[in-house]
Amino acid sequence: MTRRSILIHPDPRLKTVADPVASIDTEVRRLADDMLETMYDAPGIGLAAPQVGVLHRMLVMDCVKNEGEAPRPMVLINPEIIGVSEEMSTYDEGCLSIPDQYAEVDRPAQVKVKWTDLDGKEVQEEFDGLWATCVQHEIDHLDGKLFIDYLKPLKRQMITRKMQKLKRDIARGKA
Repeated sequence: MTRRSILIHPDPRLKTVADPVASIDTEVRRLADDMLETMYDAPGIGLAAPQVGVLHRMLVMDCVKNEGEAPRPMVLINPEIIGVSEEMSTYDEGCLSIPDQYAEVDRPAQVKVKWTDLDGKEVQEEFDGLWATCVQHEIDHLDGKLFIDYLKPLKRQMITRKMQKLKRDIARGKA
Protein backbone atom coordinates (compact mmCIF):
# COMPACT_ATOMS: atom_id res chain seq x y z
CA MET A 1 0.00 0.00 0.00
CA THR A 2 1.10 3.50 -0.79
CA ARG A 3 -0.08 6.73 0.73
CA ARG A 4 -1.08 9.08 -2.07
CA SER A 5 -1.05 12.87 -2.22
CA ILE A 6 -4.44 14.51 -1.73
CA LEU A 7 -5.31 17.30 -4.16
CA ILE A 8 -6.06 20.68 -2.60
CA HIS A 9 -8.85 22.94 -3.89
CA PRO A 10 -8.80 24.71 -6.28
CA ASP A 11 -7.63 22.00 -8.66
CA PRO A 12 -9.55 21.39 -11.91
CA ARG A 13 -9.56 17.63 -11.32
CA LEU A 14 -11.75 18.17 -8.24
CA LYS A 15 -14.39 19.82 -10.47
CA THR A 16 -14.36 17.05 -13.10
CA VAL A 17 -17.04 14.37 -13.37
CA ALA A 18 -15.32 11.01 -12.86
CA ASP A 19 -15.60 8.16 -15.35
CA PRO A 20 -17.17 4.82 -14.40
CA VAL A 21 -14.81 2.01 -13.43
CA ALA A 22 -14.97 -0.40 -16.37
CA SER A 23 -13.56 -3.49 -14.68
CA ILE A 24 -12.23 -4.50 -11.30
CA ASP A 25 -8.63 -5.52 -11.75
CA THR A 26 -5.35 -5.45 -9.84
CA GLU A 27 -4.94 -1.72 -10.48
CA VAL A 28 -8.39 -0.93 -9.00
CA ARG A 29 -7.68 -3.13 -5.96
CA ARG A 30 -4.32 -1.41 -5.44
CA LEU A 31 -6.01 2.00 -5.74
CA ALA A 32 -8.58 0.93 -3.11
CA ASP A 33 -5.80 -0.13 -0.70
CA ASP A 34 -3.88 3.10 -1.33
CA MET A 35 -6.99 5.22 -0.83
CA LEU A 36 -7.83 3.53 2.47
CA GLU A 37 -4.27 4.00 3.73
CA THR A 38 -4.33 7.64 2.60
CA MET A 39 -7.73 8.27 4.23
CA TYR A 40 -6.75 6.71 7.57
CA ASP A 41 -3.40 8.52 7.57
CA ALA A 42 -4.95 11.94 6.84
CA PRO A 43 -7.01 11.22 9.11
CA GLY A 44 -10.41 11.24 7.45
CA ILE A 45 -13.61 9.21 7.19
CA GLY A 46 -14.00 9.28 3.41
CA LEU A 47 -11.97 9.78 0.25
CA ALA A 48 -12.97 9.80 -3.42
CA ALA A 49 -10.61 8.75 -6.23
CA PRO A 50 -10.58 12.25 -7.82
CA GLN A 51 -9.09 13.59 -4.56
CA VAL A 52 -5.95 11.54 -5.30
CA GLY A 53 -5.96 12.55 -8.97
CA VAL A 54 -7.69 9.43 -10.34
CA LEU A 55 -10.83 10.35 -12.27
CA HIS A 56 -12.73 7.11 -11.62
CA ARG A 57 -16.07 6.64 -9.84
CA MET A 58 -14.71 5.04 -6.70
CA LEU A 59 -14.67 6.02 -3.05
CA VAL A 60 -13.63 4.65 0.30
CA MET A 61 -15.09 5.41 3.70
CA ASP A 62 -15.10 4.31 7.31
CA CYS A 63 -17.24 6.32 9.71
CA VAL A 64 -16.55 4.18 12.79
CA LYS A 65 -15.24 6.63 15.37
CA ASN A 66 -15.91 4.96 18.72
CA GLU A 67 -12.90 3.78 20.69
CA GLY A 68 -12.68 0.00 20.72
CA GLU A 69 -15.20 -0.46 17.90
CA ALA A 70 -13.91 -2.45 14.93
CA PRO A 71 -13.17 -0.37 11.82
CA ARG A 72 -15.49 -0.84 8.83
CA PRO A 73 -13.51 0.09 5.74
CA MET A 74 -15.75 0.24 2.68
CA VAL A 75 -14.87 0.47 -1.01
CA LEU A 76 -17.69 1.63 -3.29
CA ILE A 77 -17.18 1.33 -7.04
CA ASN A 78 -19.56 3.20 -9.34
CA PRO A 79 -21.81 4.19 -6.40
CA GLU A 80 -25.24 5.61 -7.10
CA ILE A 81 -27.82 7.06 -4.74
CA ILE A 82 -31.10 5.30 -5.48
CA GLY A 83 -33.24 6.69 -2.67
CA VAL A 84 -33.28 9.61 -0.24
CA SER A 85 -35.36 10.48 2.80
CA GLU A 86 -37.51 13.60 2.93
CA GLU A 87 -36.02 14.28 6.36
CA MET A 88 -32.93 16.47 6.19
CA SER A 89 -29.85 16.52 8.39
CA THR A 90 -27.32 19.31 8.95
CA TYR A 91 -23.70 18.41 9.54
CA ASP A 92 -20.60 20.54 9.98
CA GLU A 93 -18.65 19.13 7.03
CA GLY A 94 -14.97 19.26 6.27
CA CYS A 95 -12.92 17.84 3.43
CA LEU A 96 -9.40 16.48 3.05
CA SER A 97 -9.09 18.58 -0.14
CA ILE A 98 -10.10 21.73 1.77
CA PRO A 99 -8.06 21.35 4.97
CA ASP A 100 -9.12 23.07 8.20
CA GLN A 101 -12.30 24.55 6.70
CA TYR A 102 -15.75 23.52 7.91
CA ALA A 103 -19.31 24.58 7.16
CA GLU A 104 -22.81 23.32 7.84
CA VAL A 105 -24.38 21.50 4.90
CA ASP A 106 -27.97 20.22 4.68
CA ARG A 107 -28.41 16.79 3.09
CA PRO A 108 -31.01 14.02 3.20
CA ALA A 109 -30.79 12.26 6.60
CA GLN A 110 -30.98 8.78 5.05
CA VAL A 111 -29.90 7.49 1.64
CA LYS A 112 -30.03 4.18 -0.16
CA VAL A 113 -26.94 3.53 -2.26
CA LYS A 114 -26.03 0.80 -4.73
CA TRP A 115 -22.49 0.07 -5.86
CA THR A 116 -20.16 -2.68 -6.99
CA ASP A 117 -17.74 -4.13 -4.44
CA LEU A 118 -14.18 -5.34 -5.06
CA ASP A 119 -15.51 -8.84 -5.81
CA GLY A 120 -17.67 -7.48 -8.63
CA LYS A 121 -20.92 -7.99 -6.70
CA GLU A 122 -23.68 -5.39 -6.69
CA VAL A 123 -24.42 -4.18 -3.16
CA GLN A 124 -27.22 -2.02 -1.80
CA GLU A 125 -27.31 -0.47 1.64
CA GLU A 126 -29.20 2.23 3.50
CA PHE A 127 -27.10 4.74 5.40
CA ASP A 128 -28.06 7.27 8.05
CA GLY A 129 -26.30 9.68 10.39
CA LEU A 130 -22.64 10.35 9.68
CA TRP A 131 -22.52 7.47 7.17
CA ALA A 132 -25.27 9.12 5.06
CA THR A 133 -23.51 12.49 5.14
CA CYS A 134 -20.16 10.92 4.24
CA VAL A 135 -21.39 8.82 1.31
CA GLN A 136 -23.26 11.81 -0.17
CA HIS A 137 -20.19 14.04 0.27
CA GLU A 138 -17.94 11.48 -1.46
CA ILE A 139 -20.39 10.81 -4.32
CA ASP A 140 -20.50 14.59 -4.83
CA HIS A 141 -16.72 14.41 -5.43
CA LEU A 142 -17.35 11.88 -8.21
CA ASP A 143 -19.70 14.43 -9.80
CA GLY A 144 -17.17 17.27 -9.54
CA LYS A 145 -18.95 18.92 -6.61
CA LEU A 146 -17.42 20.09 -3.33
CA PHE A 147 -19.16 20.75 -0.03
CA ILE A 148 -18.39 24.47 -0.43
CA ASP A 149 -20.60 24.47 -3.54
CA TYR A 150 -23.56 24.32 -1.11
CA LEU A 151 -22.46 27.56 0.57
CA LYS A 152 -23.31 31.15 -0.21
CA PRO A 153 -20.95 32.69 -2.79
CA LEU A 154 -19.13 34.98 -0.34
CA LYS A 155 -18.29 32.15 2.08
CA ARG A 156 -17.26 29.90 -0.83
CA GLN A 157 -14.96 32.60 -2.26
CA MET A 158 -13.41 33.24 1.17
CA ILE A 159 -12.58 29.52 1.58
CA THR A 160 -11.24 29.31 -1.99
CA ARG A 161 -8.91 32.28 -1.34
CA LYS A 162 -7.63 30.58 1.83
CA MET A 163 -6.92 27.39 -0.16
CA GLN A 164 -5.11 29.37 -2.89
CA LYS A 165 -2.91 30.94 -0.20
CA LEU A 166 -2.29 27.51 1.38
CA LYS A 167 -1.22 26.12 -2.01
CA ARG A 168 1.16 29.06 -2.53
CA ASP A 169 2.60 28.55 0.95
CA ILE A 170 3.07 24.81 0.29
CA ALA A 171 4.81 25.60 -3.01
CA ARG A 172 7.16 27.97 -1.19
CA GLY A 173 7.81 25.41 1.53
CA LYS A 174 6.09 27.50 4.21
CA ALA A 175 3.27 25.12 5.10
